Amino acid sequence: MHFLISTLAEYQTVFWRDVGVMLRDRGHGVSFLSFDDRSTAMLRGVDLEVFTIADESPSTETEGGLDEQFAAWGIQNVNFWLTHERFAFGLRDADAMQRKLATSLRMADRAIADIAARGRGTPLVVQELGGFLSVVGTFFASQRRGVAHWFVEPSFFRGHLYYLRDTFAAKRVEPSDHIDPAMDAYLRATLESGSIVIPQKDRHQYTSARRKIVNMRNAKRLAQKMVDKYVLRKRQEFGHIGSHVSTHAKMLVNSRRLSGEYGELDTAKPFVYYPLHVPGDMALTLRSPTYLDQTALIDFICRSVPLTHHVVIKEHPAMVGAFDARSLIALKRRYDHLVVLRPTTNNYAVMREADAVVTVNSKSGAEAGLLGKQVVVLGDAFYRDAPFAVSVDRLQDLPSALSDVLKPQAMRPAPDSAAAHRFFAGAWSSSYEGELYVATPTNVDRFTSGMIEAVS
Repeated sequence: MHFLISTLAEYQTVFWRDVGVMLRDRGHGVSFLSFDDRSTAMLRGVDLEVFTIADESPSTETEGGLDEQFAAWGIQNVNFWLTHERFAFGLRDADAMQRKLATSLRMADRAIADIAARGRGTPLVVQELGGFLSVVGTFFASQRRGVAHWFVEPSFFRGHLYYLRDTFAAKRVEPSDHIDPAMDAYLRATLESGSIVIPQKDRHQYTSARRKIVNMRNAKRLAQKMVDKYVLRKRQEFGHIGSHVSTHAKMLVNSRRLSGEYGELDTAKPFVYYPLHVPGDMALTLRSPTYLDQTALIDFICRSVPLTHHVVIKEHPAMVGAFDARSLIALKRRYDHLVVLRPTTNNYAVMREADAVVTVNSKSGAEAGLLGKQVVVLGDAFYRDAPFAVSVDRLQDLPSALSDVLKPQAMRPAPDSAAAHRFFAGAWSSSYEGELYVATPTNVDRFTSGMIEAVS
């Protein structure tokens, strides 16, 4: 097999470089698409083949020409695919984003064609799941060339990954009658500890807005990125420094504004729980774009619950302050049954007390199902068809769905725990060991073995 792997930043490449060397040592071909100059140098330093964004000149075609080019590549609604970078980086220049997408398409296409032309076979394209235009362009180039494209996504289980072929959609899980003892032990430990699923690559995000700013690691990285961009003129996929600094400053301000608005769980019973998603995450921008505006969604949930119930919300612990505090405070003033909990409140503690959980596609929905709760699922989630899930196709059907799941216990069937167990068994068996961007020898070995097995 020949792997063509994309990398967007140095922290990713530290990991992918070791994976690439291991793939080569095991007799596989491996090439990289690099959208970052530091990454390019790092990969070439260990004699790995790299196709780089520096080799592609930005498209200078007219807007009409780009439209025709995108149509030929099978991209119908270009504006939709620009969504993620608008929200992730605060970008507004549609022409510049289109040129970036076109450049990424050409770069990936050239790499696929070059590998095949040299008699090295048809490559398998592998990327971390994401919504950035470099990722989108690589995906559509793979589709046009008819080569297998695999997204890697952290699974519901810590230390395990899902591999998604030729799609941005969530994993589809088939229940299994085979119950792995390791899965049973994992689920028991999770319920006892009440610990949420945090991929190791994201653990540094789980801190306060203040600590993200007053942080020596982040300060050094910011200085390095500024030197790279403004002095050395290096290309960086994540080079929108002003946007990044502004976002974190706003998070600090928002977290301060909300600090006096938090309520207590004991005063909110009975309640429906909506765990806030990371704003602008790909799970919303591309997978479930209808619910990207979570402020509007919370407003509707507050209007949809029975008068007997409160609505409890909590910010994602990795993005404290990411929501506009004024909007949340305005909702609190409008609805006396809306309670905003401290972000540090344990998620399992909240879900254990909830009468029902509403989610778009957060992993919290699966965690709630693990606790035997009924989960109203609005978006594209891997547990949408799980036995504990009530899927809602249209938002206007939410009030009816909530009315059904909040009926007295005697008037509605309890979630089938055995069926739920089979669902989680299927989710376990379709995942593979490994963590993204953890460059320890043990993890690199597990990841590489899992990836080869998944795509074979």
